[in-house]
Amino acid sequence: MVTRPSVLPLRAGLPHFERSARTSRAAVRPPTGMSVLRPLDKQPGLNTATILLVGTEDALLQQLADSMLKEDCTSELRVHLARSLPLPSSVDRPRIDLIVFVVNLHSKYSLRNVEESLHHVDATFFLGKAAFLATGAGRESHCSVHRNTIVKLAHTYRSPLFFCDLEIEGFRATMAQRLVRMLQICAGHVPGVSALNLLSLLRSSETPAPEDL
Repeated sequence: MVTRPSVLPLRAGLPHFERSARTSRAAVRPPTGMSVLRPLDKQPGLNTATILLVGTEDALLQQLADSMLKEDCTSELRVHLARSLPLPSSVDRPRIDLIVFVVNLHSKYSLRNVEESLHHVDATFFLGKAAFLATGAGRESHCSVHRNTIVKLAHTYRSPLFFCDLEIEGFRATMAQRLVRMLQICAGHVPGVSALNLLSLLRSSETPAPEDL
């Protein structure tokens, strides 16, 4: 039986958050009273898998979220979007099973935003519950961020890195399918496979270390 995707409604009266039909989005500049994101600071929801997509590309992240929610998933899939971290500590947010940092290779601001957001994530997230996604590599002549830069960033945080042109529907659908599968593992919904197991598998087939580039 496939559970219909949903999202945890945000508490009313939060001017720095907006709601959409199927996803929730954090504002660019959250108020004071911030907190570091930790993977185990909330109790897991019953059969619930929650992903947080962080990046400045509003439209692309929304399209990726919509593609994810179209996937058949035995878990109750929840997708949250944030332009940056930290998030307001006052927000009644659910436990986050996976964070994906999205960098547009055509924008140095996009990279800088992700680099700053990384400071607000607990180190334990980088034990298999975080990943990087670089978009825009297909139009290399337009890139203002070199591929090696994002490769080195992912290597520094020992997290998997995916390259995908999210503007192309077919590529976006394939990435959405992959992220949903990854999310289910990170949420503990795939018997016999842990987030650390997945991290080991992904890193064994990833791009070479920066010193080898």
